[in-house]
Amino acid sequence: MKNPLRQIGSIPAPVWRGLIGMLVTVLMVVLMLRQFYPLELLEMKLFDTGFKLRGTVTPPEAIVIAEIDEKSLQKIGRWPWDRAMLAKLVDRLAEANAAVVAFDVIFSEADESDPLFAKAINRAGNVILPVVFDFHGPPAGNPDPLLDASSYSNIKNRRLLDDFVPPSANRVNLPVPALSHEAMGFGHISMLPDSDGTMRWEPLVVSCGGRYFPPLGLQAAAYFLGVPPESITVRATESVTVGQAVIPTDIWGRAIINYYGPGGSFPHYSISDIIDGTVPVKQLENRVILVGATAPGIYDLRVTPMAAAMPGVEKHASIAASIIDRSFIRKVSGNVDLAVLMGSGLLLTLILSRRKVVGAITATALGMLALFISGYLLFSLKGIWLNLAYPSNNLLFIFIGVTAFNYAFEEQRARKIRAMFSNYVTRTIVNELIDNPEMAKLGGERREVTVLFSDLVGFTTFSEQHSPEEVVAILNEYLGAMTDVILKWQGTLDKFIGDAIVVFWGAPLPAADHAERAIGCAAEMAREMKRLREKWLAEGKTALHAGVGINTGEVLVGNIGALGKKMDYTVIGDQVNLGSRVESLTRHYQVPILITANTVAKLCGKDPDARLSGLAIHGMERVIVKGKEEPVALYRLEEQPDPSQPLVIEDCPVGAVVRFVEK
Repeated sequence: MKNPLRQIGSIPAPVWRGLIGMLVTVLMVVLMLRQFYPLELLEMKLFDTGFKLRGTVTPPEAIVIAEIDEKSLQKIGRWPWDRAMLAKLVDRLAEANAAVVAFDVIFSEADESDPLFAKAINRAGNVILPVVFDFHGPPAGNPDPLLDASSYSNIKNRRLLDDFVPPSANRVNLPVPALSHEAMGFGHISMLPDSDGTMRWEPLVVSCGGRYFPPLGLQAAAYFLGVPPESITVRATESVTVGQAVIPTDIWGRAIINYYGPGGSFPHYSISDIIDGTVPVKQLENRVILVGATAPGIYDLRVTPMAAAMPGVEKHASIAASIIDRSFIRKVSGNVDLAVLMGSGLLLTLILSRRKVVGAITATALGMLALFISGYLLFSLKGIWLNLAYPSNNLLFIFIGVTAFNYAFEEQRARKIRAMFSNYVTRTIVNELIDNPEMAKLGGERREVTVLFSDLVGFTTFSEQHSPEEVVAILNEYLGAMTDVILKWQGTLDKFIGDAIVVFWGAPLPAADHAERAIGCAAEMAREMKRLREKWLAEGKTALHAGVGINTGEVLVGNIGALGKKMDYTVIGDQVNLGSRVESLTRHYQVPILITANTVAKLCGKDPDARLSGLAIHGMERVIVKGKEEPVALYRLEEQPDPSQPLVIEDCPVGAVVRFVEK
């Protein structure tokens, strides 16, 4: 027989749990496809955490930063400096045989020393100057032709740029003409942070006036590697290739910036020290020299995954270094992210559909831990960015959903148990069954119990001689008093059959002392019956007597009846029938309580039960009852004169077998 508590309606509980898990997963897939901002923001922060956990990575020796730092400001003076000082810097770097000099300094206004600076740039022949794109101002026509040599000319799948338009600028700001005409090339230093203000992506392709331009860091690395602009290949929506380095991009031409560490991860040399000649030449020789500000007062600080305030020049250094190193971070495709989301969600759903609360917590915690460890290892060892926000939250919400269902399911199960057993047993037992529902075994099982049958003697005659109202009043008073006694002894009240009462112990909760409880209950029922008789006599009513029969044995116990229509939690079996037969023999022997040898045997060999003090069990005869071939030893239960004495058990005398046939 199926357990009605294992399902809600017609759908089993495990199926409900599975449906909840799949529903949550589908919802999370929709949120991923729609790029739900709170989870997108969480993913950004998890990505930043990956950098912090990975820590600093040793950058290539080829990258050096010439910094406008506090020391230089103290020696040279406040910024901006006379450009004659920058001309000295370029000359010193040329003398040290620097490979490339890239300025992260905007020269948008003329200076009286520009001719000196321009001549120094011309002599060096390896200086890259920055340009800044304006993405919001009014259009200004085509960019200056000077930029043509620095734009991308080798573009594959160009038509895709019409569908997936890279960051598009309306105008571009170049350095003053005197400097621009002498520069080896140009690279943009425009920064497009994420919505939370953090720099995670570098636009490798910026559109302006129908042409496409690279950033400063890429240009510096390309010149260092000997790759001219015309040899740089842009594969629209996929990558940018610089020599042997294939830089993965998203569909808009942006690359993930591989930060090597927080500020100071690259070698920094104060410009004042370079000009003074205190920096060893070998530290500058054949290096990419990025010139930029690190002094806080110049306000060229950016929020990055590695630091809340990192000099912008370090961002350009990280881009150049990753190209030289060919060390990039790749974002897995959206299909892979979806596969991880759905796969992990369905796996946890399958596990939770069969697990209880503790197992669900463990499975969810292990699942989330596995996701985070896998994501961290992929990021730190392979440079692969796997989306963790959606799958981890999916696991969490599946757990919450299934747990909420389990609590609702348990509450429903508790209500069913309470409704099913509240008429049978005490509230204490009902609460214990709710806490331990597996103890109910509602489908039917074999179990040893002690049954008690009680019946009023002569009740049929009494009913014929009195009005229905009187009969009902007497019966209700009797049954109410007996029920109180039964529940006091924690018996399971099976049923009332007219004036008959059927009780058993040992189910739904196991009880090692079921025989003792039944005997104690029978004795107290006899005492309560005596009180009722005295009351009825005082009221001028008929004093009734009751007979009680007790037997112990293995029975079938459980919910028995028509599923969904009428069911009772009851006991059936040969030992139950024997208990009924024994109760009917109380009239033959003129005793109120009869007990079988099966029940008495449960008491023998045990320490005296204090609850049974003042009682005595006396052996009577061995009889053959109706429907039985083997004789049954009968005992009578009665009160002792001294209630303080422990239970006395007298053996049944060996006598002739009495064959008794019920009429």
